[in-house]
Amino acid sequence: MPARFDTQELGDVAKPRHAGEPKIFFWTISSLIALAWLTLWIWDRSPYGRYLKHEQLGEIGPNVSLVLAAILYLVGWTLMTVAMMLPTVIPLLHIFRRLTARRPDHAKLLAAVIGGYLGTWIAFGAAAHAADWLLHQLVEHIAWLDARPWVIGAATLCAAGAFQFSALKYRCLEKCRAPLSFVTERWRGRDEFWNAFQLGIDHGKFCVGCCWALMLLMFGVGIGNVGWMLALAALMAIEKNLPWGRKISAPLGVSLLGWAAFIVVNQMGS
Repeated sequence: MPARFDTQELGDVAKPRHAGEPKIFFWTISSLIALAWLTLWIWDRSPYGRYLKHEQLGEIGPNVSLVLAAILYLVGWTLMTVAMMLPTVIPLLHIFRRLTARRPDHAKLLAAVIGGYLGTWIAFGAAAHAADWLLHQLVEHIAWLDARPWVIGAATLCAAGAFQFSALKYRCLEKCRAPLSFVTERWRGRDEFWNAFQLGIDHGKFCVGCCWALMLLMFGVGIGNVGWMLALAALMAIEKNLPWGRKISAPLGVSLLGWAAFIVVNQMGS
């Protein structure tokens, strides 16, 4: 069933209630993103930086349980999601803020959208962390792979590069690049909080569908590497938000495939 809006609600998308509202919104979101980046940078350089490195799971030490280590990794992943992925969803949040600006609970509704979006990425992160840990355990029992750790990195790059050309990638990317239609198709204005939360979850699903392969590169280059995180975040933000962003998908795929081929040729020749 399509969403229904009155004239006033649709008008709010085009016109803020007062001139200061956009500045407050962008400063709040920007501050949250900047705080996440700063926390990751400090954490990575602190004595506790090892908790950001997933490959050390199970090697933290006898005084830290596996459950506590996993919780710390998920906290780190959440910070990474805020730092890397929240910038890519600012257009949708801005539209939703405009659409609900006249509701007294508009701030709570906006928080619900963000919560649903981040929750989807946290669920993906938990699954990815678990799969990566299991892969490391498997490699330890396969002598050929254990002697050639570069194979995993090359395979990850190859998968990420190939996915850049897939139909699923472009279907999800188009949803992410059309935030106005995405919101108007899903915002009902009834049972407001859960509707907003579900909208965030739905957008998170398409965002994961669009960017999961690129995010998995973090497991190949090292989670907690702030430089790589910045580079990937910039690429995903350009791809999703800029008018010409879709044009970088194919060149990025070619670059990743070329990188994978270089690693294979270099290692096979050594």
